[in-house]
Amino acid sequence: MKAHHVKPSIQRTAVMQYLLEHVDHPDVDRIYCALVPSMPTLSKTTVYNTLKLLHEKNAVKMLYIDERNVRYDGHTHVHGHFKCKLCYGIYDIMLDVADFPPCRDNSGLVVEETQIYFLGKCKNCA
Repeated sequence: MKAHHVKPSIQRTAVMQYLLEHVDHPDVDRIYCALVPSMPTLSKTTVYNTLKLLHEKNAVKMLYIDERNVRYDGHTHVHGHFKCKLCYGIYDIMLDVADFPPCRDNSGLVVEETQIYFLGKCKNCA
């Protein structure tokens, strides 16, 4: 978190640690429900605000692949995601970013974030 200029707190550290340990791309509810038993004073608002700050500081990614909820990813390196249309699981896909150049011309666009995702059935649902 220090590398992203985020002042650590107990709550922020717990949220970030949860994201790094749980690569299933949880939403706010899952993070809150997982942390509140060990942190009874934690509020859902604190989780929202922490995730918003971490996203603003580029320490986490917000994924819009799930039409029901925003999901979060603690791994910010460029990679893709696969969402199963049956179980709603979201999985990381390693990509060669050279295969996806954002602009092939001199358009003047400044790409600040890239989200590449695929939809289908995971191996368990197929």
